[in-house]
Amino acid sequence: MISLTDAQLNTWLINFIWPLTRILGLIMVAPVFGHRAVPGRVKIGLGIFIALIIAPTLPPMPDVGLGSWHGLFILVQQLLIGIAIGFIMRIVFAAAEAAGEIVGLQMGLGFASFFDPQSAGQTLVLARFFNMLALLVFLAVNAHLLLIGVLVDSFQTLPISPQPLSAAGFYTVATFGSTVFAVGLQLALPLIAILLMTNLSLGILTRSAPQLNIFAIGFPITLGVGLIVLDLTLPYFVPQLEQMLQKGFQATTMVIQTLRPDGA
Repeated sequence: MISLTDAQLNTWLINFIWPLTRILGLIMVAPVFGHRAVPGRVKIGLGIFIALIIAPTLPPMPDVGLGSWHGLFILVQQLLIGIAIGFIMRIVFAAAEAAGEIVGLQMGLGFASFFDPQSAGQTLVLARFFNMLALLVFLAVNAHLLLIGVLVDSFQTLPISPQPLSAAGFYTVATFGSTVFAVGLQLALPLIAILLMTNLSLGILTRSAPQLNIFAIGFPITLGVGLIVLDLTLPYFVPQLEQMLQKGFQATTMVIQTLRPDGA
């Protein structure tokens, strides 16, 4: 008959539950993994699978009871670490969606929106298109595998500890959030410039020939020029999205470093 002591059971549980919590925190918010179209059972199963693989390679766990206050504190910390890592990559996708919204509004497609189940709200068609483009680039460069690798390496750089996390790490996450508007505007800048010149030309044309109905001819011209320029500039978006993903991984590494209790 196999008998287990409370100490042995607690050791087995903390070696599995705490890493699983960090993994599930990332899966909950990370692109692709955290999409609402992915069933919850698949997310939990993937987290358990990764936890079972990496559990034997992790550093020694602190000798803390899982059900104690210190154990619950460590549990919350692991959840926050996983969410912070996944949220960095989510910001990259938010920047791509911001570029699509800016371009859509400039082209006059502000009315072309539909319900997005991921954001649980109305999303412009071009914002959804840019999001899908970023998603394809994310999968094409195997960024989803790199993200899992960063998560696994985080257990060595930021081991599970009862010490509180450094606030500098969360400040780094908030600072990286400012790139949503900067990078989104950078992606949309070529289209904004062309559409601005188009609107200026239409304004000059209206002044030269007041009898023209600018509302009747302005919208199809702006929309047509925007679609043509979008088709011409689309190949240049992919390298920019790859650079955004690289910056996202660099920010993820920086967040993991700054979250360490010693601030290293």
